[in-house]
Amino acid sequence: MIEQLKWTREPKESTIAQDRIEIVTEPHTDLWQRTYYHFRNDNAPALQMETDEKYFSFIVKTDFTDSHHRFDQCGIVMYLDSENWLKGSVEYENEEFQHLGSVVTNNGYSDWATTAIPASVKQMWYRFSRREDDYCIECSMDGKEFSQMRVCHMWNGGGTIRFGVYACSPEASSFKAVFTDFAVTECAWKAHDGQQPDEA
Repeated sequence: MIEQLKWTREPKESTIAQDRIEIVTEPHTDLWQRTYYHFRNDNAPALQMETDEKYFSFIVKTDFTDSHHRFDQCGIVMYLDSENWLKGSVEYENEEFQHLGSVVTNNGYSDWATTAIPASVKQMWYRFSRREDDYCIECSMDGKEFSQMRVCHMWNGGGTIRFGVYACSPEASSFKAVFTDFAVTECAWKAHDGQQPDEA
């Protein structure tokens, strides 16, 4: 599937092989829109493929051993345009802990949901799943057992989308992010089998 990936903002330095992608981040690159401190940044590189498939899962392994500065991050992304996108990543904080989290941006406003994990974690798997215009982001330490990070609705995510990987360094730093073990599969996020929808 790597041959289907195309850049949304290409970094100055990257390497793309059949089974491995490396992105070297540039300082002051990020994705964020408005919320809380009205800051806006929209210049992180993303390598994505396009699809109109309504039900699928995308899996990738990230290695961020080289991250070392506050806010260094890499992970999965669905970037539609500057005001509609989502991402899931591990974001470096300090030598003790980092943030495993996700951001969903709908119509120009970002949110941020996180949990602290040890700074010793240097690899993370992600599974990004689509069911029409609803999405699920999961993470895994071993690529086998995944835990839910986020379920969300994308107001502009019902048609053709682009999804893939990204990396950035919001402050004055740079690091090498490594992506491997790519796979697109049938949707692993199964239909809800609990409470039925309310009658119209």
